Amino acid sequence: MAIAINKENIEALLASEQPLVIDFWAEWCGPCRTITPIIEELAEEYAGKVNIGKCDVEENDDIVMKYGVRNIPTIIFVKGGQVVDKQVGACQKGALVEKIEKML
Repeated sequence: MAIAINKENIEALLASEQPLVIDFWAEWCGPCRTITPIIEELAEEYAGKVNIGKCDVEENDDIVMKYGVRNIPTIIFVKGGQVVDKQVGACQKGALVEKIEKML
């Protein structure tokens, strides 16, 4: 299951040796709801190798501003505390798998 990312756990996740994938979303966003099942599948498939979570843009302004998220869904890929890739808008699972595999 995808981690709920918020100001309480973001620093610990960034400090982890595992890469981090953050899906910025909102309840009212149609494309965000479309991509949610894919994010959940990836969280299960990469459990123990990659931290994968969802960050509600309505509740986490500081994280949204830190990463300059202007559109949702936006998925960022973080390795070693640095953003190494980004996906803006809904996409196919294969595109996300490709970006995750590059971080491993």
